[in-house]
Amino acid sequence: MAEKYKLPRARYPEEAGVSGVEIEKFLIDIEENDYNIHSFMVLRHGVVAAECYRAPFTADRPHALYSVSKTFTAVAVGIALGEGLLSLDDKVKDFFPEYTDRLKDKYLDMLTVRHLLTMTSGKNPSILDDKSKGHWVESYFRFPWKSAPGEEFKYVSENTFMLCAILARVTGMCVRDYLQPRLFEPLGIDYPQWETDENGVEAGGWGLYVTTEDIAKLMLLIQNGGEFNGRRIFPEAYAKEMIGYQADNAPANTSPDSRAGYGYCVWRNEGAKGYRADGMFSQFGIVFEDYDAIVAVNSGIPMEQDCRDLIWKYFPAAFIAEEGAPAKPAVPALEEKLRNAAIETPFEASVSPMADLIEGKNIKFRKKIFLNLIGFPMSMLPLAITFMATDRAGNIDDMAFSFEDDALTMRWREGDEENTVKAGMNGRYCYGEMTLGKVTYKVCCTARWLADDRLFVSVRPIETIGKRMLDFRFRADGRVVMDPSSDPSVQKIADYLSRSVVDFTHVKPLQAILRFAISFLPGIVEPKHYGKMR
Repeated sequence: MAEKYKLPRARYPEEAGVSGVEIEKFLIDIEENDYNIHSFMVLRHGVVAAECYRAPFTADRPHALYSVSKTFTAVAVGIALGEGLLSLDDKVKDFFPEYTDRLKDKYLDMLTVRHLLTMTSGKNPSILDDKSKGHWVESYFRFPWKSAPGEEFKYVSENTFMLCAILARVTGMCVRDYLQPRLFEPLGIDYPQWETDENGVEAGGWGLYVTTEDIAKLMLLIQNGGEFNGRRIFPEAYAKEMIGYQADNAPANTSPDSRAGYGYCVWRNEGAKGYRADGMFSQFGIVFEDYDAIVAVNSGIPMEQDCRDLIWKYFPAAFIAEEGAPAKPAVPALEEKLRNAAIETPFEASVSPMADLIEGKNIKFRKKIFLNLIGFPMSMLPLAITFMATDRAGNIDDMAFSFEDDALTMRWREGDEENTVKAGMNGRYCYGEMTLGKVTYKVCCTARWLADDRLFVSVRPIETIGKRMLDFRFRADGRVVMDPSSDPSVQKIADYLSRSVVDFTHVKPLQAILRFAISFLPGIVEPKHYGKMR
C-alpha cells in the first residue's frame, strides 16, 4: 500500500514566505480573546508554513465540515463532467423520471445541474425540514418555488444533495466510492465519513468529515486548476468556472464576504482576497489568489463573519516576500507555541460525600414532551450537531455513575442506544467512543465536583464542532436535576440567527417577530431535566 501523501512542510514560516511574527500574533489573539478556533493551517506556494491544533483536536482527526462539504461535491461534479457522465446543462428531472414524469411544472422543465451548483435553483425548502423523515429526493421536488431557475440566488443546501443524488445515478455507486480512486487517493485523503439519506446517498451540502490538511489539499487542487501533484483530477476549464462569478449573491446577504459573488459551491471574498469554501460555525478553506496562499480553518464560531474578520486581520499581511528570507525563524519558540496550544490544565481531583449515595444508582429522567414534538429531544449531542442529522437520537435516560480516584464512568441510554464513557476528574481528558443516531464518535470527557451536591460533566465528540455540558444537582431524597448546556452555546447560535434574519426576509415586521421567537430558543431546546435515583 502506497504511503499517504502529505503536503510538504517548511522548517519555519519565513522559509515559505510567511511571517512568524504575524502567526504568533494570530495565535495570541485567538487565545486571549477566546476565539473557538480548533485548528488552522497556512500554505504558501503549496508548502505548509504553519499549522496549529488546539487540544483535544489533532492533525489526524477528521472534523465536521458543514457546508465545506459542498465544495467537495462540486469537485465530484467536475470529475464526472470530465468523464462525460453529465453536463451542466442537463435537466435535473431527467435523472429521476420515477418522481418527475407525472409532474407538470414549467420551472421543473428549466432546472439544470448548473442551477444546483450556483444556488439559483429557485427552490424554497423550509429550514426546519426534518431530515430524519421522508425521502429526500422526492421531498426536493415537492418543495415550493421562490423564483424561476436562474433568476436569483438563494442558498439551499438541498441543491447540493441533489448533485450527489445525480452522481449516484450516473456512476452507479455512492459518491465516496466514486471519489476514492479519483480524488481521495491522489490527494492522500482517508476514506471519509459522510452523512447519507436513507438510501445511502451522501448529503452533499453537509455531513462530511475530513482533516484540516484535507481542506488545504482540496483548495490547492482548485487553485492549481484541477491538477494536484502533477496529476489532472478534473478539467481546467471547469476549475476556472468554479471559482468565477457565476451568481449574484449580494441581494440575498448582508455580511461583506457573502455579497461578493458565488461560483460552483465556492464563495468569492470581498475585494482582492480571493475565494473560499465556507461552512457553518466557521469552517474555511480560503485561497488568496494574489499571494499563492491558502488558509484552512476548523472552528466552532457561529458568527462566521467575526471569524473571517479575525483572519483578514492577519492575512494577507502575514505573506512576505521570499527574497531575503531569514536563515532562521523570526520567532524561535513559535513551533512549540503552536504545538502546545490549549493543552490540558491538570488539577487535583475533587471528592464529594454524595459519591457513595450516587454510586451505581440508576437515574430515570422524565421526557420533555415538547422537545419530542418539535423533533429535538435532549441528546448527549448538542443541537449544532443534530440539526441536520438523519437520526437525531435523544431522550437521555437510565444514567448511572461510578467513581474512581481521578475519573468517573458514566453510562446512559438514548432510545435503543446505550453508551459508557470515562471522564477525567483531574483536568485531563479521558478518551473513548459513543454511538448516537447510528454514528460512532470519538469523545473526550472531563468532570469535576462544583459542590458536594453538584457534579459537572463535559462530553466532546472530537470530530464535531461542539460539546455537551451537564450540570447535575443531587438531593439526599434521590431527586436529580440535570441542567444541560453546550459549546458553542445555544445563546450564541440564537444571537447569530437573530442577526441573520434579514438574510431570510426583508419584511421588517416579520424580522421583529422572528427575533422575538429566536430569543426563546435557549430555554426551549436546553431546559432543565428532572429525574430520580433508583
